[in-house]
Amino acid sequence: MGWFEKYFEFEKHGTDMRTEVLAGLTTFMTMAYILFVNPAILSDAMGKEAFNSLVAVTALAAGVTTIIMGLYAKKPFALAPGMGLNAYFAYSVVLGMGYDWKVALAAVFIEGLVFIVLSVTRVRSAIIHAIPISQKYAVGAGIGLFLTLIGLNDVGLLTAATNNGVLQFTGLNAPALATKEILLFFFGLFLAMILIALRVKGSLLISILVTSVIGWITGAAPWPHNLFSTPTISYTFMKMDLKGLLNVGALGVIFAFFMVDFFDTLGTVTGLSAKAGFLTKDGKIPDAEKILLTDAIGTTFGAVLGTSTVTTYIESAAGIEEGGRTGMTALVTGALFLAIGLFIAPLAQSIPAFATAPALVIVGYYMLSALKEIDFTDHTEAIPAFLVLITIPYTYSIADGIGAGFISYTIIKAASGRWKEIHPLMYVLTLVFLAYFAYLAGVF
Repeated sequence: MGWFEKYFEFEKHGTDMRTEVLAGLTTFMTMAYILFVNPAILSDAMGKEAFNSLVAVTALAAGVTTIIMGLYAKKPFALAPGMGLNAYFAYSVVLGMGYDWKVALAAVFIEGLVFIVLSVTRVRSAIIHAIPISQKYAVGAGIGLFLTLIGLNDVGLLTAATNNGVLQFTGLNAPALATKEILLFFFGLFLAMILIALRVKGSLLISILVTSVIGWITGAAPWPHNLFSTPTISYTFMKMDLKGLLNVGALGVIFAFFMVDFFDTLGTVTGLSAKAGFLTKDGKIPDAEKILLTDAIGTTFGAVLGTSTVTTYIESAAGIEEGGRTGMTALVTGALFLAIGLFIAPLAQSIPAFATAPALVIVGYYMLSALKEIDFTDHTEAIPAFLVLITIPYTYSIADGIGAGFISYTIIKAASGRWKEIHPLMYVLTLVFLAYFAYLAGVF
C-alpha cells in the first residue's frame, strides 16, 4: 500500500486507498454497459459474427488504455470506445457512405497517429489552454446535462426521438411509468439521493448494486447464468485497410473522425478536470499533454484491435464524485475491464440499465455545479456559455456544443470591441469549426 500511496500522492490529493478503489469500482459500474453496447453497434456494420470478438476488443482497449492513463498521466479518467463515435463509424461511414468497415478502421488508425503527433508537439494542450475558462466550465455543465439525458434515455423516460418536434417523455400518468424497470429506476434514483444527503461513501455504487439485486429478484432483469467466457479478437485484429483510404472521400471521413474525437476529448477532459478540481486559477489543466497523449494512443491501439475511436469517458465523473482523484482510480477501473470484460462478461451484462441510469442522472446534477464559476453579469462570457450548455444535450454531441460556444464567444467578444480578450488560437478554432459545420452541411 505504501508504494501506491507515494506514487499516486494520496496525501497531496486528500484521498486514501479505500476511496480510490471505491471510485474505480463506481466508474467501472457506470461504464460497463459499453462492453455490450459497443459490440452491438459495431456488429451492425461488421457482421453479427464479429460480436464475440468485439466484446473482448472493447474490454481490452478500455482496460489497457485506462491503466495507461492511471500509471502515466495519474488521473482518475477512464477510456473506452466512444459512444457517438461508434455510431458514426457504423451507421454513417460504413452503412451510410458505403465504406468497408476495414477502411473505416484505417481512418480511425490514421486519426490516432495524427493525434499522437499533435499531443507530443503539445499542439492539443496549447489549444486547450487557449480556451476561455468560462467555456471550460460551461462544457463541464453541458456534459452533466448530457449524462442526465443519457440516463433518462437508457430507461426510456426521455428519448432522442421527436413527435411533432417535441421530445418524447413518459408522462406521469402514462401506463409505462408503472413498469418494473421504471419503478426500479426511481427507486435507485431516490436511494442514491438519500445516501448522498446522508453523506454515505459509495452511494452511487450502493444504489447500482442494490437496484440490480432487486431487479434480479423481481424478474425485471435476468440473473447472471454464466460467469466465464472465452475471449477472442481474431475477427477484427489488425484488419485495417490502409489502401482503401487512397481517395478524396476517405480523407473527408478522416477529417470528420478527427474533428469529433478532438473536441469531444477536449470537452470531456476539461469538464472532468473542472469537476475534480484540477483546473488552475487561469484555467489550465495540469499534465494535459500526458492525458491527451494517452487518449491518442488509445485511439490508435483500439483501431489495431478492431474497434472505433477510443476516448476519455464522461462517465469517469461518477468515480470523481465518489472521491477519486488519482491514477489509482483509473488503475482499478482498467483492471476490472480486463477481468470482467475478458473473462466474466456475462456478470457485467447482467447489470441492468435501470440500475446504472440513476447514477448518470445524479452525476449530471453534480457537474451542473460548474455553472457557479461563470460570471453571468458579463454577457460576453455568459451567453456563449449558455449556448454550450444547451447545445451539447440537445444535439447529443459534445463537439457541436463546443463549436457553438467557440463561434459565439469569438463573434460576441469581437463585436463588443473586446477582441483583445480573445486568444489568437480562438480565432483559428472558430474558423475550423465554421469549416467543420460547413462540411457537415455538405457545402464542400
